[in-house]
Amino acid sequence: MHSAAMQQRDAPPATGPLSDPGQQRDTKGMGFCGVVLLLMSYALIILTFPFSLCLCIKVVAEYERAVIFRLGRILEGGAKGPGLFIIVPCMDMIRKVDLRTVTFDVPPQEVLTKDSVTVAVDAVVYYRIYNPVIAVTNVEDADRSTRLLAATTLRNVLGTKNLSEILSERESISNMMQKRRPPAGAASASDGGGG
Repeated sequence: MHSAAMQQRDAPPATGPLSDPGQQRDTKGMGFCGVVLLLMSYALIILTFPFSLCLCIKVVAEYERAVIFRLGRILEGGAKGPGLFIIVPCMDMIRKVDLRTVTFDVPPQEVLTKDSVTVAVDAVVYYRIYNPVIAVTNVEDADRSTRLLAATTLRNVLGTKNLSEILSERESISNMMQKRRPPAGAASASDGGGG
């Protein structure tokens, strides 16, 4: 009983795509069927060599990264790019992630302030994906999640303020909204507007 507790305490922490997405993985994680499929795919690529290049070589632009899943698992090394890389057709799935800063307007929101005044407020939000692997594995649609979070945060933050505070403390409200966490893998900032 003592040794079981000791083994459990000394065991390495559980790992997975959500704990450390950039960790190195080898072919042992694919299992026997995965290795057989991989070898068959390599043989097919070699047999159809000149024609298979069209399907195997992919290009990612300077501002993009490609997250590659092989049989549903993230390929070793995390995100690939920029430049050329090779995939195995029928086994690899590619998700391209744009790393450029994205800017959007939050549509006018009807907000009831602390002193029961209804105000129409809009905002400008910009965000940037800084970790493409986490943005793909932890959030289904990072762009939509950021837009919804921005609108909700705008309503929640302004609902705790009086009308006079909203009009006089725009900078502190903007800083307060920036401290709210965006979806995983993204960084955001906002500039609240008045209406």
